[in-house]
Amino acid sequence: MDIRDLRKQIDSVDHQLCELFKERMDIITKVAEYKHQNALPVNNSLREREVLANVSKQLGSELEVYGRTLYRTIFDLSKSYETKLMGVKTPLYETLSKLVNAKPVAFPKRATVACQGCEGAYSQMAAEHLFEVPEIMFNNSFEGVFKAVDKGLCEYGILPIENSTAGSVNEIYDNLVKHNIHIVRSVRIKIDHSLLGLPNTKLEDIKTIYSHQQAISQCSKFLDSLKGVRIIPCENTAVAAKKVAMDNDPSQASLSSRICAELYGLKTIVAGAQNQDNNYTRFICISKEPKIFPGADRTSIMMVIPNKAGTLFSVLSKFNAMGANLVKLESRPIPNRDFEFVFYFDIEASIYDDKFTALICELEAIGEQFSYLGTYSELI
Repeated sequence: MDIRDLRKQIDSVDHQLCELFKERMDIITKVAEYKHQNALPVNNSLREREVLANVSKQLGSELEVYGRTLYRTIFDLSKSYETKLMGVKTPLYETLSKLVNAKPVAFPKRATVACQGCEGAYSQMAAEHLFEVPEIMFNNSFEGVFKAVDKGLCEYGILPIENSTAGSVNEIYDNLVKHNIHIVRSVRIKIDHSLLGLPNTKLEDIKTIYSHQQAISQCSKFLDSLKGVRIIPCENTAVAAKKVAMDNDPSQASLSSRICAELYGLKTIVAGAQNQDNNYTRFICISKEPKIFPGADRTSIMMVIPNKAGTLFSVLSKFNAMGANLVKLESRPIPNRDFEFVFYFDIEASIYDDKFTALICELEAIGEQFSYLGTYSELI
C-alpha cells in the first residue's frame, strides 16, 4: 500500500470526523439553549474533567496525551460557540461594541502629553513623532507619567515599553497592573546613544558615566571596554546629560542622545556607543479612557490565569483557532504570590471582526483578573 492509498483512508476518516463534529456542535446548540433558559454558566469544569477521564480510558496510555489535547481544543471551540449562541454580553463586550461602532475620529495633532525625564529625552522624541504640537509635561519617574494620566492632569502619556536590544522595560509592565489606563497608539524610535562630556573632556579623563539602566544595557560592549570607570544608573538619559552639564566636572560623562549635546552644551566624545546600530525602542501612548483611532490593528490585554496545567495552552489555542497573530507574550511575577504570573498579550487582528470581540470576552471569563489595555496602530 503506497502513501496515496493511506491518504485516501485518512480522507475517509476525516469525512467521518467532520460529520461527527457537526453533530456534536448541533447538540451544543441545544446545550446552549438549556443553559440560557436555566441561567447556567458556560463553563463547567466538572463536566470537562469527566470527559477527559473518559478519553484517557478509551485511548490508553500511548494516545492519552494527544487525545486530551484534542478534547481541550474541542472544549474551547464548544464554549466559544455556546457563548455566541447565548448572546452573553458582558460590560467589556458593551465597551468594545461602543468603541467599534463609534464615529471615527482622527488621532489628535495637539495634546498635553506627559513624558519621563527632561528636555532631550527619547520619550520627548516619541511624543513629537506622534503629535504635531505636543505640550509636554515632564515627570521624574515612569509611575509619575501613569499618575498624571490617571488623575487627568494631561490627556496622554508616552512610555518606553520595549527595546530591540535590551528587551522589555519591566517597570512599565508592572505599572500597567496598578493603573487603569489604556494604550491608544505606539511608535518605534531609532535609538542612538552617544557618550557626552564637557567641551574640554577627553575619553581618557572619564571616571564616571551616568545613564538610564536600559541605555547602559544597550551600550554594554562599549562600557566593558572601559577600565576603571564607574557606571551609575539614573532615571533618564537626558537627566544624565543635564547632570554632567550642571556638575561641570570633566571626569563625568553621560550616555544620551546627540540632541542632548546641543541642549546642554556638551561635546560628543563617542558617537554610536550602542551594541547594535539597528537599535529601536517601542513607545506606547496611554490615555485614561479607551479610544480606537482609524487604522488600529493591534490589541493588548493583560490576564492573570489559574496556575494549573493546560490553562495557558487553552488561551493560546483560542488565538490559533481565531487565526489571530500573537506578536508578543510577556509575563511578570505577581507580588506576594509565589510563582504566579500576570501575562500580557499583543495580538494582531481586526477589532471590527465580531469573532475577535467575542474572543476577548471569552478570555475575560477565563482569567482570574483581566484587563483590556487597548486597540491601536503602531507607527514605524
